[in-house]
Amino acid sequence: MKKGLIGLLAIPMLLLNACGTPKPESDLTPRVSQMKAICELSVMECYYHNVAKFYEEDAESFLFWSKDKEFWIEYGGIVKLGIDTANVAIEVNGDTVSIALPEATVLGCKVDQTTLKEDCYIVADGSAKVTADDQTEAFAAAQKNMEEAAAQDTTLLTMARQRVQQLLEEYIHNLSEASGQSYTIQWQDTAGQALPEPPSSPTPTNSDAP
Repeated sequence: MKKGLIGLLAIPMLLLNACGTPKPESDLTPRVSQMKAICELSVMECYYHNVAKFYEEDAESFLFWSKDKEFWIEYGGIVKLGIDTANVAIEVNGDTVSIALPEATVLGCKVDQTTLKEDCYIVADGSAKVTADDQTEAFAAAQKNMEEAAAQDTTLLTMARQRVQQLLEEYIHNLSEASGQSYTIQWQDTAGQALPEPPSSPTPTNSDAP
């Protein structure tokens, strides 16, 4: 007997958290604590719409007769992408701010249960009876499927790290304007490799990905 939940389609839409840049300290110099707080708040939320297939071979059988169980589940959910603040290294040396950022990861994942209505379960013709336990199992597997899809989406993960860069750059730029002191930011990853400058334009608020 084989069971499986196969992801057929995952379409993420970006929802950026409305987190403001913390106000500068009174001495108008970059503070590591402030920058780490920005990193922690810079979470990018992606709304996923997914259609997954549940299949169980020989779910019902009698003598030489058997019937498979097959149905589809359509659902939505939120995946949170960001960086692990514990792996962020920041050093302020005069007018140079060195920032090492890890790659973005999936910080959380949750299926929106309000999207799981009766008509979200589509049972194939001739399928064995679908039980409440089957739906529970499909729900759990769907959440795992959604998390795995997000973890493999390098484009979204790159955008999540760029979002952190943009907010840190905004914080330092605001300090520069308020104090009249110019700062140079040196970006790198945790392996010491240089990172490109963050995009100057804001991250899109919604996007589709196959």
